[in-house]
Amino acid sequence: MKFAEIIAVSGLPGLYTVVTERKGGIIVEQIETKKRHFAPARKHQFAPLESMAIYTQDGDAEPLRKVFGRMQEQQEDNPAPAPNESSDRLFDYLEDVLPTYDKERVHASDVKRLLKWYHFMLANQLFEGLDEEE
Repeated sequence: MKFAEIIAVSGLPGLYTVVTERKGGIIVEQIETKKRHFAPARKHQFAPLESMAIYTQDGDAEPLRKVFGRMQEQQEDNPAPAPNESSDRLFDYLEDVLPTYDKERVHASDVKRLLKWYHFMLANQLFEGLDEEE
């Protein structure tokens, strides 16, 4: 599976892949359960993980793919905390991984979402083979 094929759907938990497009929306498949359902475009927004990034202090943004790579590099020495830990712990971890993140524009909910996706991708072995495929 390619990183560009993984999407987040607003209002729905987990990560998905697009099966096909339909008039008024798309049919998505949840990666973990393989269940498919129709997600209407008027109710949901769709965002590929490849297009997401974390704001940095220099006014730019660090792509999520690079942040995930740094998290994997530090996994042994500095494992990612659970998303439900304290905000202070989450921001301390993010500062270790991405010291230049923008403290005013990155919120606790963003870090929680990042960690949920990271743990999900680790548990489902989605990082394996991503670099070789792309």
